[in-house]
Amino acid sequence: QVRVVESGGGLVHPGGSLRLSCKASGSIRSINHMGWYRQAQENERELVATITSGDIANYADSVKGRFTISIDNAQKTVYLQMNNLKPEDSAVYYCHTDVVTTWGTRRTYGGQGTQVTVSS
Repeated sequence: QVRVVESGGGLVHPGGSLRLSCKASGSIRSINHMGWYRQAQENERELVATITSGDIANYADSVKGRFTISIDNAQKTVYLQMNNLKPEDSAVYYCHTDVVTTWGTRRTYGGQGTQVTVSS
């Protein structure tokens, strides 16, 4: 069994910063990649950023230059540093991870989400 737990959401003023964390644990042999999606009310879930275990990162155009994703492979943890936050960044942020399990299969797991609200 694999568990994915996000933390770090909250309320912040426009222009402020937040750092999200996501830790995967359980029956994991190795991490292929980890990343973040977000979903605002009445919107579709959108990809924010992903990063491979080899530190190759990709970002949505809407967050490039403001968000930075990083990974700690030893801790099976991914971080999302969000700077210069805008009201349109408000959403529930979901972590996902693509792993090879201890029984040798490739699986994707997601967390329960953490709320980010950007408001004055």
